[in-house]
Amino acid sequence: MTEFDVPPALEPGDRVAIVAPASNPAPEFPHVYERGLDRLENVFGLEPVEFPTASRGEAYLYEHPEARARDVMAAFTDPEIRGVVTVIGGNDQIRILDHLDRGLLRENPTRFFGYSDNTHLALTLWNEGIVSFQGPSVMTELAMDGFMFDLTVEYARKAFFGDAIGELRPAEAFTDEPADWTDPATLETPRETEPNPGWQWAGGGERVSGRIWGGCLEIIDQWLLADRFAPPDSALDGSVLAIETSEEVPPATWVAGVCRALGERGLLERFDGVLVGRPPGRSHLESHPPEWRERYRERQREVITDVLAEYNPAAPVVTGLDFGHTYPTVALPIGGHVEIDPGTERIVLG
Repeated sequence: MTEFDVPPALEPGDRVAIVAPASNPAPEFPHVYERGLDRLENVFGLEPVEFPTASRGEAYLYEHPEARARDVMAAFTDPEIRGVVTVIGGNDQIRILDHLDRGLLRENPTRFFGYSDNTHLALTLWNEGIVSFQGPSVMTELAMDGFMFDLTVEYARKAFFGDAIGELRPAEAFTDEPADWTDPATLETPRETEPNPGWQWAGGGERVSGRIWGGCLEIIDQWLLADRFAPPDSALDGSVLAIETSEEVPPATWVAGVCRALGERGLLERFDGVLVGRPPGRSHLESHPPEWRERYRERQREVITDVLAEYNPAAPVVTGLDFGHTYPTVALPIGGHVEIDPGTERIVLG
């Protein structure tokens, strides 16, 4: 059984490293990046310290995975750095994993904030018994158009400064609109929101608890396909699976196939519960009408609950949560303790 360490909480005025271990559109959209840094400093009272990769463009980062790994390790071992915040996600972070000194990370537990492609790092830290947080990132939640959602700020504060996240509650409204970073003026206009229908409960009715394992499903797929970094299957016994999908908007058939493969591998039966983030029904390349997006979310929920009903019917499954590629966003602790109670429909994060 892996023993977990929640890294020390931050305090106002602490220095936090800004790193780009995935991709980095900051050089192309500096107005977005600077807004995120400004909010980190003025909303949360933290001092951002830009590490070398934060100023590097996409081509350099792709060609130098070792530099990305070096920034992460340097941030974890710097005695003046109390937290590590990622610029954004991406899609090739798996290439940095062989360059990481895992013992060094284990010996210097530091609060790490990032999701999407950063699921690779979160699961690496999970292997070492270090709790990390699924967000916030500089150019997404922190640089949100118009204003940051109150729910995002509330749970980011808990992730930055608290010892536990506590009870979750659904957002009253959410946005499924993509950002337009090409025009700086659009940052002053809040995105349109729509009412949140709330969480949906399925599966078993018994109260369960365990450590959270998971993240972005597209990255979990890569992680398991590579088959070099995942923990022994038995290490997941009694844990809680958390999954969500990205703005790549993968079809429900793909989601069903990956979940079914997890079932055939014998993994789904090891989890005591499942948490599913609300999937975005938009991408930066194309948008869809509200009716299409609603049906997309419904269809993904259906295939996930159907697969779990087949491979692990006793596990409670909660869908439509506010974590991952959705806004507002709760900073879900990967490796953190969670209790799921279908009877009272409560979720409490330790």
